[in-house]
Amino acid sequence: MKRETKDRAAFNRRALLIGTAQLGIFGAIAGRLYNLQVAKHGKYALLAEQNSISERLEAPIRGLITDRFGTILAGNEQHWRALFMQALAPDPQAVLDNFYRLVPLPDDEKARIAAELAHRPGYIPVLLKDYLDWPDMAALEVNTPDLPGVVVEVGASRSYPFGPGLAHAVGYVARPNAREAAADPVLSLPGIRIGRTGAEAGQDGVLRGVPGFVQTETNVHGQVVRQVAHDPGTPGQTVALALDAGLQALAVQRLANQTGAVVMLDANTGEILAMASSPSFDPSLFDKGVPSATWNAWMADAGDPLQNKVISGLFAPGSTFKPTVALAAMKAGTLSADTILTCPGFFKLGDHVFWCDNHVAHGSITVTTALQVSCDVFFYQVALKVGIDRIADMATTMGLGTDLGVDLPNASPGLVPTLDWARRRGIHWVEGSTVVQGIGQGYTQLTPLALATMIARVATGSAVGPHITRRIGGQLQDGSDPGDWPVLEVDAGHLATIRQGLFEVVNTPAGTAYGARLTLPNVQMAGKTGTAQVHTNTAAEKQKGFNDLTMAWEQRPNALFVGFAPYDNPRYAVAVVIEHGNFGAQTAAPIAQDMMTYALTHDPAGRDVPLGGAAGVAPS
Repeated sequence: MKRETKDRAAFNRRALLIGTAQLGIFGAIAGRLYNLQVAKHGKYALLAEQNSISERLEAPIRGLITDRFGTILAGNEQHWRALFMQALAPDPQAVLDNFYRLVPLPDDEKARIAAELAHRPGYIPVLLKDYLDWPDMAALEVNTPDLPGVVVEVGASRSYPFGPGLAHAVGYVARPNAREAAADPVLSLPGIRIGRTGAEAGQDGVLRGVPGFVQTETNVHGQVVRQVAHDPGTPGQTVALALDAGLQALAVQRLANQTGAVVMLDANTGEILAMASSPSFDPSLFDKGVPSATWNAWMADAGDPLQNKVISGLFAPGSTFKPTVALAAMKAGTLSADTILTCPGFFKLGDHVFWCDNHVAHGSITVTTALQVSCDVFFYQVALKVGIDRIADMATTMGLGTDLGVDLPNASPGLVPTLDWARRRGIHWVEGSTVVQGIGQGYTQLTPLALATMIARVATGSAVGPHITRRIGGQLQDGSDPGDWPVLEVDAGHLATIRQGLFEVVNTPAGTAYGARLTLPNVQMAGKTGTAQVHTNTAAEKQKGFNDLTMAWEQRPNALFVGFAPYDNPRYAVAVVIEHGNFGAQTAAPIAQDMMTYALTHDPAGRDVPLGGAAGVAPS
């Protein structure tokens, strides 16, 4: 009995000790739980959310580009792409190895991915592969557990329904380069594209939009469980160009396989209604990357398909420059509507003889007749009397050899030389240099857009400037109303005299473009032909009685025509340049005739224009 009492007392002491220890342990646990769940709840709740919720930026949808009537010229098509969020992968390299096993990539793409992962912020995903096909999608879906951090999503690629037909006017987009992405991390977003040429570049800021974001919940293995939140950002605005897709299609069709350019303006506003440059290219290739074989073919093409000849092609204007020379002389007082000069078929200056076209003697004529028959000798004399500097001053007034401020990148101002220009370049300017400038040869180099602007200013007496953007987000842009442009600082009587001469060019049997007159009732076109030499004929060639038609193609003269219509109420102005087309009357003027007939019968400048809509995805 005594022993039992002693054992029970020992047991009670041990139980008390164990109980006290347990109480201490559970108390510590309870205190720790209180500290975690109550005292520091906010801190650890935030940490838990950061561990399970990831956020990444998302490229916005690029705005549409349409013609003036809403026809989509540049849109968006959906496709699938694979992205990689490095922060969600416990072992990023293992994930990449698994991905490359399922979706093989070339070494240069693997190098790009490695470089981007090394320098990209964690909230910006890295593009693994664009334009996934169904086998790729299936392989990735089946192997999702081995690909933590890999996200497959819908992307948008740029589409151009009219292909090469509008490549130069609309332009193209491409991925940002390393320098651009380094300067602005947002440009690193998969799917972001930058406008490189045409309206895509000219209006890139409003087309690009504002990025959005995607929040997703992931498990401990980095796999996406669900989408928590999604803000698509702000899509780019719709940009409606002044172009008429129908008129543009005609310009492309009429150029066909010829090398050259066609541009038509609303003569009263300067809006560009059509702009075609040939040869052309497929702009959609730049979104995915131009194959090297295609690029090499473009580079080897003597026609330079990547150049927009309308705004950056430089050509001697030939006789299309004569109206500007005449206006300069009339302003200076060295020429009037009644001045008579004699053309014996040649003009002798010192010991050099300058011939009239085809050595024809036009006799004693006024400026209107000189324009009608395109007499070179008349304008040799006019240029010599007025001087190159005053010719250049008038050229600037008429939009030639100067920056026109067109809303397209890479536009060239062209060149009309001056004495100071020659002096600064060490060029010894002589009277003969001025003589040849009188017929648009020599150093003068102009773009088709400048020539169209010049003839529009002659037609309307307004200082219109060319522009291709009509509306942004439905808002009509400045310059789209005739009242937006000031009166040209040229005497109205002088312009009337020049217009009369240009009327006779097209509408009288002696005119050089009589074959291109309009057949519409009670509507006449006025204009000027041009044939500009690109090859200086040697003495041996002259002795052999050379013929332009038998020369190598690249040595034949360029053919030009500028015109406006209707004559008595100008609405449209056109310029056509056919490289090595020989004679403006035969190759350039008929194209202008067709363009003008279409414009006058469809009247794109006079029709109501719908407001631009919101950006979206164009049908594929």
